[in-house]
Amino acid sequence: MKMMGFGLNSWTTGDAVDVLTDVRVASEAGYRFIELRDWKIERYLAQGSELGVLRDRVEQSDLRVLSVNTLDDSTLQTGAGFDRVVARCHTLCAWAEALGSPYVIVGPSYLPEGGGVSAEAIHENTVTALVRYVEVAAEHGVRIAFEFHGYSRCSINKLAAATAVLDEIGDARVGLVIDAFHFYVGGSSFRNLEELDHSRLFIVHLADAEHNDRTRLGKPNRVFPGDGVLPLKDLVRSIRRTQFEGPYSLELFRPEYWAMDPLVVARRGLQSMKRFV
Repeated sequence: MKMMGFGLNSWTTGDAVDVLTDVRVASEAGYRFIELRDWKIERYLAQGSELGVLRDRVEQSDLRVLSVNTLDDSTLQTGAGFDRVVARCHTLCAWAEALGSPYVIVGPSYLPEGGGVSAEAIHENTVTALVRYVEVAAEHGVRIAFEFHGYSRCSINKLAAATAVLDEIGDARVGLVIDAFHFYVGGSSFRNLEELDHSRLFIVHLADAEHNDRTRLGKPNRVFPGDGVLPLKDLVRSIRRTQFEGPYSLELFRPEYWAMDPLVVARRGLQSMKRFV
């Protein structure tokens, strides 16, 4: 599915900015896509608004919803916990369908303190969970975009582990989100990236990091692309070698930016991504 262009993930504007403001600033700044955070949609609906109205606003703004995100802590749940995540998956996929979004982003579970879960069990449980979420997504005509997280406590924190899961599933209705920050923090391989079939890559999240100590990097350390230390030129070059054409989306979690005018953040973010793509 070719979806060339740039997207704005609504994490970037922060908790205080509502979904309609996200749509407005994404449009005014010149983005083509918007990724909508699940709790912002939830808050919008709690105010008595309707998804059909939101979809109309998105379309009138010459945008498309790229993803509903995120189904978190999704891959190591069992029993009633897994049932709750499946139910949540139904909700997010229904929202994506109503908004005309092709993807629901799914994030992996984190390991308990001290570990204690084997690599084999992580792989097996992740495959089982994603197969179920793909089934749910198919009922709504959407696909699952799986995003590995680079942190050491994350159960799937490298591209190689994520692609091994996809290899076993063997279903085109599930693909990957590659986040530049997580790619770096987890120490993923450029060689593995260049060997990736571009049809498996659904979304690229762009961000930079303010320092290069992987052990201390966290969400607040994300900065605009080009303002940090990540090898973004090399990353984008490797992504292009797969023949991936887009979309690239800005995802930041920085309180300093959340205190700024969201339109200023959106415009500066788009300019920063265009330096690399």
